[in-house]
Amino acid sequence: MQEQREIQYIVVSFSHKHIDIALREKLAFGDEEKLAFLCALCEHSAIKEAMLLSTCNRVEVYASVLEAKAAREYILENLQKFKHIPTEQLRELADIRLNQYAIYHTFSVASSLDSLVVGETQITGQLKDAYRFAYENLLCGKDLTRLVHYAFKCAAQVRNSVDISSSHTSVAGAAIHMLMLRFKECGESLDSKHIVVLGAGEMGVLALKHLAKHNVRLTLINRNLQNAKEALANLAQEIGRKIELAPFGDLQALIDRADVLVSATGAPHSVINAEMIRPSVHKRVWFDLAVPRDIEEVQVENLEIYRIDDLQVLIARNKLQREENAKDGYKIVEQCTQEFFKWLQTLSVDPIIKHMRALAKDSSLKELDRAVKKGFLPSEYRQNVEKILHNAFNTFLHKPTMRIKEAGESINSDPIIEAVKSIFDINDEIVMLNPYKCEEHLIESKPKTPKEV
Repeated sequence: MQEQREIQYIVVSFSHKHIDIALREKLAFGDEEKLAFLCALCEHSAIKEAMLLSTCNRVEVYASVLEAKAAREYILENLQKFKHIPTEQLRELADIRLNQYAIYHTFSVASSLDSLVVGETQITGQLKDAYRFAYENLLCGKDLTRLVHYAFKCAAQVRNSVDISSSHTSVAGAAIHMLMLRFKECGESLDSKHIVVLGAGEMGVLALKHLAKHNVRLTLINRNLQNAKEALANLAQEIGRKIELAPFGDLQALIDRADVLVSATGAPHSVINAEMIRPSVHKRVWFDLAVPRDIEEVQVENLEIYRIDDLQVLIARNKLQREENAKDGYKIVEQCTQEFFKWLQTLSVDPIIKHMRALAKDSSLKELDRAVKKGFLPSEYRQNVEKILHNAFNTFLHKPTMRIKEAGESINSDPIIEAVKSIFDINDEIVMLNPYKCEEHLIESKPKTPKEV
């Protein structure tokens, strides 16, 4: 009999906690590259399902695997191939977690407890997008669906139970708060300043929402003008004020004149190069919130450029209070991690119990049919006797069923469950885990998983 290998969860993480922005830029993935990378991972026999979360603050691979060591090495090898970073360097910098540690990390990420700005709300949407991308491309199935579903459940529980928010609960919010502090330190305010936002994506829209609360002149500029129009149309009712829209061709003139620039595009390379950054007699403050960076490194008089990693200074000022509040959040994450594994074990026990009962029922009905056929029992009594037999085997199986369920919640459940399967001759083709559809998944029709699980 072929050895049955257990499913394990693994996370290979590169985040703002231990990787600087330059390396995060190198590791960042666009959609086409992401698809090729995930397809390459799922070709390996040790990797069942995989998804990739690539944001400005983290690049993380989430996978269900059959052999952790082989999967880990293959993930690092493919990162080396796609990103041309030496495998040894990746191995040294990677934060690799397995099973309960991987689950705990995933739940912490989804709950924004692991974010640069604790309590920010973007990460949940980014995790949903990462899952949806992998799912729609047949690169993940029930293993990661279960994981992501429970991560969302945990995140909701943390949000509803713990106050980890602050006046700036997103990177964009933190940038605007830092902008206000910077002007205040110089004895100025944001009033009447001309602020240009470059990029109509999620980060750019968040920046506009924060800036719209102040008495400033706002201009949005985006390479795709139609996308920018749609973004402003969606914003109009929410913010209740006018935002100017400029074509991308006006970028040079705008960055020359504007007091503040907030750049947050999804471009794979710099949008504002050194040649475009001209000296100015008036003071300018720029925030580059993109990874890869939108603005090239340059030193110009009267120009201050802040990047995502610079926000650490502001975030540290409020760190102690948020960390104190976040302790309760981590307790919820720990509890959800334990519940997740109990739930998985229950899923493996329920089909066994169901099959045991089916065996008892089939045996009873076969004997009943034989008794009627041979004339031992009048056929008109068949229905009543069937009820008696049903009650009898239910009574007989009640205690074994309870004991098996208790064993399923134990960390030592595997040997017990395997013994029960052996006694009742239940093989793994019979015990199929119940299909589970993630509550956050919005696809109407469920495609096949990339590999049978």
